[in-house]
Amino acid sequence: MIEIICGEKGKGKTKELLARVNSTVTTATGNIVYLDKSQKHMYELSNKVRLINVMDYPLSNCDEFLGFICGIISQDNDLEEMYLDSFLTIASIEDEETLIHAIETLDIVSEKYKVRFVLSISKNKEDLPDSAKARVVVAI
Repeated sequence: MIEIICGEKGKGKTKELLARVNSTVTTATGNIVYLDKSQKHMYELSNKVRLINVMDYPLSNCDEFLGFICGIISQDNDLEEMYLDSFLTIASIEDEETLIHAIETLDIVSEKYKVRFVLSISKNKEDLPDSAKARVVVAI
């Protein structure tokens, strides 16, 4: 399952994402991973959540990022949820076609490995492709 938190930059998406991940920790039976573009939110996350700074790795396009995601999943059979902050930035997504490709691929991975993805996307809901609009749980 993929859920999207969307809205313009600076509207509070990260705050919403952090609140969700920290509340989920109390009921989760598996592991949780939080991917971000920096270590900035390390102290706002529960210590039970694994924070990965994607910028520490030499990823240059969306397909490499998706491979990176699959690598994380392959190393953790107990992975239950992944939170992806600043999704467009960390996944190197610059156009609608790449965004659709990324969401479709994550959907396949989610179904196969039973991992829930929560994405933070800096776009208004009406600016998202139709396939992404149905996955929006919070529009800020």
